[in-house]
Amino acid sequence: MTTRPTRAPMRISRQMRLAGSTASLSLLLAACGGGGGGGGFPWNFGNGGGGGNGGDGSATGHMEVRTLSTRADLVSDGDVLVELVPEGGNAGGLKVTLNGKDITDAFARRADGRITGLATGLAVGPNTIKASTKLNREATLTVVNAPRSGPVLSSTQFTPYVCATPAPTAGAGATPASNASGLSTSATDAQCSIATEFKLFYRTLTPVTAAPGDGGCAFVLPDPSPATAGGPVPPTPANSCLQPYVAGTTSASAVASTTTTTGAKVPYIVRVERGTINRGIYDIAVLFDPAAPWTATAPQPQWNRKLLYSFGAGTGFPRLQFRSSQNWADDAALSRGFMVVDNSMTDSQLNGNRYLVAETTLMMKEHVIDSYGEVLYMMGNGGSGGAINQNSVASLLPGVIDGTQLGVDFADSETTAMEVMDCVQLVNFYQSPAWTALQAGATPVQVNAKKKAINGHLDHTACHGWLTFFGGLLKAGNYTPLAVADNATGAIVPSGAPTNNCQLPASLVYDPAGNPTGPRCGITDGASSVYGTTANALAPSGVRGLSNLDNVGIQYGLKALKSGAISAEEFVTLNEKVGGQDTDGNLSTARAVADADSLSIAYRAGLVSPGGNLAKVATIDLRAYDETYNLPIGQAGIHQYWRSYAHRARIDAAAGGHANHALWRFGPAGTPPSIPVEAFLAMDAWLTGLVTASPKEWTNAERTQQQVAAAKPAAASDLCYLSADTTFSTKVLNTATCDADPVLLPQGSPRQIAGGPLTEDILKCQLKPLAAADYAPVTFSPLQWSRLQAAFAQGVCDWSKPGVGQVQTAAPMTFRGGAGGKPLGPRPASS
Repeated sequence: MTTRPTRAPMRISRQMRLAGSTASLSLLLAACGGGGGGGGFPWNFGNGGGGGNGGDGSATGHMEVRTLSTRADLVSDGDVLVELVPEGGNAGGLKVTLNGKDITDAFARRADGRITGLATGLAVGPNTIKASTKLNREATLTVVNAPRSGPVLSSTQFTPYVCATPAPTAGAGATPASNASGLSTSATDAQCSIATEFKLFYRTLTPVTAAPGDGGCAFVLPDPSPATAGGPVPPTPANSCLQPYVAGTTSASAVASTTTTTGAKVPYIVRVERGTINRGIYDIAVLFDPAAPWTATAPQPQWNRKLLYSFGAGTGFPRLQFRSSQNWADDAALSRGFMVVDNSMTDSQLNGNRYLVAETTLMMKEHVIDSYGEVLYMMGNGGSGGAINQNSVASLLPGVIDGTQLGVDFADSETTAMEVMDCVQLVNFYQSPAWTALQAGATPVQVNAKKKAINGHLDHTACHGWLTFFGGLLKAGNYTPLAVADNATGAIVPSGAPTNNCQLPASLVYDPAGNPTGPRCGITDGASSVYGTTANALAPSGVRGLSNLDNVGIQYGLKALKSGAISAEEFVTLNEKVGGQDTDGNLSTARAVADADSLSIAYRAGLVSPGGNLAKVATIDLRAYDETYNLPIGQAGIHQYWRSYAHRARIDAAAGGHANHALWRFGPAGTPPSIPVEAFLAMDAWLTGLVTASPKEWTNAERTQQQVAAAKPAAASDLCYLSADTTFSTKVLNTATCDADPVLLPQGSPRQIAGGPLTEDILKCQLKPLAAADYAPVTFSPLQWSRLQAAFAQGVCDWSKPGVGQVQTAAPMTFRGGAGGKPLGPRPASS
């Protein structure tokens, strides 16, 4: 048998084409070669003509069917952007079917030379797309479609879940309250699906306000929701720079113009799409021409094909649907042609399930591409919990997000919860009779110096912030919030009415005696679809989510002991009495014990953000000062400098360096007002260069750290403003100068003082026997040693070893088949 010579398909990177760096149409034609026997171009879709690949009309060439907006097995909402790649480029006699229905008319050769089309009408579940030409054998791709309401990667969605309403409603008795949706109609199903709406706004000619009372405008949220139950929809604020645009009514002379990054000068008119995806309420805002069409294969040109995704802060586990907390009216992005995207399910305060965050981000990106067109890149933005969410997407679904702008970074929520629990234990211990008796005769300053040494922070108050703001997240049922009322003494007092983390009526949620099977609302139950459940020993008729909270073997205050900051008796008493938490989040005299299965799941899935995946994204880490708990001046004390260095340490450990990570540090004077835009522009320059230098094969392909680092611009170098520079007069680029400022240096955590690593990535330590030599030169009395042995009957942490269950990540993973998950494997290909 002879082999027919074939012409290899033309390969021009997707992102180079989108960036406008493709060859002209004539060059594309030349690249594909001339036609065969019929004398026409091989791109002829018709059944006549022909030629190419031998010209005898036999179908021997290879055809590829590729999904462009997401993997073929992770499609949602019934549509997907598809590319067809016939070997040799010949599309004569093209035929495309979806589940046997001819959809050829949806496909065409586009201006960039590719054959693309939007396949619509997919059924929920597996679908079959087939494509062939006269010269290319039929290729088949199985596309698995999930509902718009999800899930795509998860097996189940938590219930109950209270849908948002056009105006908020008040709860009564066992009837939950609802939140305002920002939409004019109500949910149509139990998945809280609400009809999509579009609004237009224009930028007025009013200058941005420079001083109070100058009559200027501000980029406030232009479309606020009703604030009270049954209340009317409030109008756009009078001081909003964006006002409602009415086609045919709003005068063109009233509309400001803007120039995008591509050099296009256009009217500053923004369209906002709002709807529901994965049960969250989303916004998509972008410059828009009301008089022109927009399709996924022919986007309007004022969009620069760049996507800014805004992730919300905080952490919470409510069982209610919310409108996103983010303000889509981002002038720095919109005015330059960026698309701005958010979803309430990616706001950390509104959803603390990090896998659900990543899943929602994936679905949002697909929706953007299917509705608006392919993107050059997606960058994230957000602080605190919003930083956790960016890191979670990068870790759980590497390749989905290309760049992260991290405000007051935490690497992930799983290991952040360790410090929450440690601080709750320590602050409560410091109020115990056992501790106070040991401090008899010491001054408050001396006592607090000991607490500082044990906690590892700049001072003793940071743990007060953790207990006050997040201690309640560990609670599975109803509880009374607590707060530290006095920083000097650490006194703990009730700080509000009884509540629960589900934000449901008290009678509906879990209670070990009264409602053992009710929904559990604590941090360990928020991701039970990922970790799984087990029998609840505290309520035998119920179940609980698996927990990875653990402090067995932790020697609190170990370095404080060795430095002489605390005595041997104080060290022994501390570790005897500090205790832990039970699986309902209640203080316990026993240490907290993780469920073994949860540990390996956390590492395999990437929920403990692995340095290898963090190394694959361009990162600018904006580290504002928040080292102490001081509410009058706006400091929570929980966003410590050391967190940025822990992030870097993970990257260093996995990749041998952190060249993909830029750290910008600021002192107690705050963050310079110009910094958010500077970071945004630096990230744009970084990712724009990355697209050119290392284009992706497809939208969610992973890059290497080397590729990311090679594209890093000078604008993304490490920098700081020294703590004495309260007017932000001098940007310092010399790292040694920044490090010489003691205010800008990292401190530590309770676990690092206990001997743990800076990476802070060990959920549960392996144990070793106590050895007196490990404490030298400190010595213990025989009674103290006996008590210490009793406190650590199983042994103490061996930090030289990996954590229990600390395995290599297998991300990306899917949990569609149930808790525990399995790797997704390679991107599906056509056959």
